[in-house]
Amino acid sequence: MGAADIVPGVSGGTIALVFGIYEQLLDNVRRGARAIGSAVKGDLRGAIRHLGTVEWGFLLPLGLGVGAALAVLASLIEGLLETRPEEMAGLFFGLVAGSIVVAWLLLRDRTSSDLLVIAAVGAVTFVLLGFQSGPVGDPSPIAFFGAGAIAICAMILPGISGSFLLLMMGMYAAVLGAVHDREASDLVSLGVFLLGATVGLALFSTGLGWLLDRYHNRVLAVLIGLMIGSFRVLWPWPNGVGIISDVEGESISGTGLDWPSTDRLWLPLILGVVAFAVVVATTRLTPSGGGDRNRPSAPAPARRR
Repeated sequence: MGAADIVPGVSGGTIALVFGIYEQLLDNVRRGARAIGSAVKGDLRGAIRHLGTVEWGFLLPLGLGVGAALAVLASLIEGLLETRPEEMAGLFFGLVAGSIVVAWLLLRDRTSSDLLVIAAVGAVTFVLLGFQSGPVGDPSPIAFFGAGAIAICAMILPGISGSFLLLMMGMYAAVLGAVHDREASDLVSLGVFLLGATVGLALFSTGLGWLLDRYHNRVLAVLIGLMIGSFRVLWPWPNGVGIISDVEGESISGTGLDWPSTDRLWLPLILGVVAFAVVVATTRLTPSGGGDRNRPSAPAPARRR
């Protein structure tokens, strides 16, 4: 999930969906959000009670893995996006395509209205991802807080990339530069960014969880539409996944659409097919088979006397 969150166009929530831990992650984040809410109100007993319901054996290793990937892989993935943009785009295109299949299988009932929602959300997302802002010069702490609050939502929202949201807000270069440089002022900025991410994650997870509990199929249809729309950012040709020239403020492109020449077609295509196959195979190997352990199961048949 951490590696996916680095790449504009790929969401950590997509990876959670592939491995069948999406709703478990969302539930635990909601429990943590309730604890924060109780603490803010001065209800320490309530906060402790809610913290006791969090599956720390699941959440802590996951958080450590995300943090480690962000720290270790940021430079590697950035370099690959610069030097091999089309191949990387093909790889992630296949990954998201496989994730769409996973989400489609999670739909409990497939109706024509679900298909209409998927098509509408996909079309709107495709159009909106064609816009992006120029880099923000010398952003204020408020800008870092807001960027963290908005971008973190992508961690639990398949199909929307936190990195690309930062691109659209013009904050990608500033955040990535702070991660790279790690000077005193950068650490303060990162702290404010993480604070905004915590607040945004608590608020958004509560709302998304409420919707998923009551409108499971509609929410999944929206998520599928978001992933389909994200193909605009992941289309390998001509620019791949948001080419990053540097972190000093050059514009970052990744929404150009073109058809490749024959010599540039095959490697991204092969990588995409391999990524698609790996995602589908992974869902077969997970205990939930690509589903979610919190998803209601069919009632057991009555035993005959």
